[in-house]
Amino acid sequence: MHRSRMRWLGGAAAVGGVGVLVVAGGARAVESGPAAYSASTSVGVHNAYLQSAFPYFADALDSGAGMLEIDVWTNFFGSGWRVGHDSPFVNQNNCVGAGSPDELRSGDRDQSLAACLTDIRTWHDANPGHRPIQLKLELKDGFADNLGRGPAAFDALVEQTLGDAVFRPADLTGGHASLDAAVTADGWPSRDALAGKFLIHLIPGTVEQGNPFDNLWTDVEYGRHLRDLAAAGELGSATAFPAVLRAEAGGDPRVGRYEESIRPWFVVFDGDADVFVESVDTGWYTDRNYLLVMTNAHNVAPPISGTDPTEREALDRVRQLADSGAAVASSDWTGLPSVLGTVLPH
Repeated sequence: MHRSRMRWLGGAAAVGGVGVLVVAGGARAVESGPAAYSASTSVGVHNAYLQSAFPYFADALDSGAGMLEIDVWTNFFGSGWRVGHDSPFVNQNNCVGAGSPDELRSGDRDQSLAACLTDIRTWHDANPGHRPIQLKLELKDGFADNLGRGPAAFDALVEQTLGDAVFRPADLTGGHASLDAAVTADGWPSRDALAGKFLIHLIPGTVEQGNPFDNLWTDVEYGRHLRDLAAAGELGSATAFPAVLRAEAGGDPRVGRYEESIRPWFVVFDGDADVFVESVDTGWYTDRNYLLVMTNAHNVAPPISGTDPTEREALDRVRQLADSGAAVASSDWTGLPSVLGTVLPH
């Protein structure tokens, strides 16, 4: 376990020089100090693009959450990059494609991924120095490179919309040969250094995983993309980090899943919190400065509500996962802004 001593100062805690605030406002950089991004725990929101979660994606950005999840479809049943939960044909979401801050909560919702990213950029420009935010993208049915929706096209879309607001793999590698070499040697930048940045991580989607004809999942495809870009001296064009999906007990989960050449391009691990807490030596990950995204935080024993626990229950759960090394503790606690804005050390 990874524990830190804390003293509470009204709505804040101070630990080892790191300020830890519980806040409702999402437009401010709320933490300070030298701690590396991987050594702190923020709170994520599952499926933050749903209108039932937030009326507009700007509300998700204002919530204070440290991670927001978006589901993306690419298949031939519809055009472009679509955002929705169980709607492969059309967009169903809270994005409007706002060109200015006063448009963030107006206009038609149910727009494309490009519109969601445009909302994010518009909000970013209106909130300089905002907290670092992870954008977790589940590619529901995977990339579709044959339809012009592969990794390179994804990078181009992110570049066109978010541009310099993104913290990229090349920003982490520095002079190192891979992401793994960089984080194990130097770790991640501090939260202060990442203020005003978005970090995108990608996971294989539920439909992709269940498709017997799909033998090239998102994680492998983007991992190879990073490897090949690095070999060509073009890593700077990459915009996302592929994540190892699902927690596994015992050893390095990359060894059994990926060819050796792409293993060093995975430094984000995404899985169910209860498996990480109950079955995994999370110290193996934190000692190497990897990011642990713990989902379904409410399912850790004893389980609490995934939608409306008490504030105390939710905060205690975040502290528990911080003790276990989570970089993100994710659930559906959209009605608890004071919890969503929590940042703790571990």
